Amino acid sequence: MVENQEFIQLLNTAIVKTKEKKIDSSYEERLTETCKKPAVSALAVAIEQLSEIENISKDQAAMQIVETVRELDSIWSDYVMMEGLSKLKDLLKTPSQ
Repeated sequence: MVENQEFIQLLNTAIVKTKEKKIDSSYEERLTETCKKPAVSALAVAIEQLSEIENISKDQAAMQIVETVRELDSIWSDYVMMEGLSKLKDLLKTPSQ
């Protein structure tokens, strides 16, 4: 369980850090380059493992992984937004000098 917590922490950190990247419109090149990354191979292994562990199809396993990462991404987006709003509210409360 401790090992799982470590990986969850790593994923959460990675999601927040990657929010900083700029959006690039060259999606074909980005897609090609992304598919060549070792992380995609690691995802393939994760899909196979989840499929075996849960006794579900690889399609279902892939969808569960994507949905889980999207949910983590959404949670952190909300968190970052709320942090920003909180800081703005604090700035607005502070009288200007």
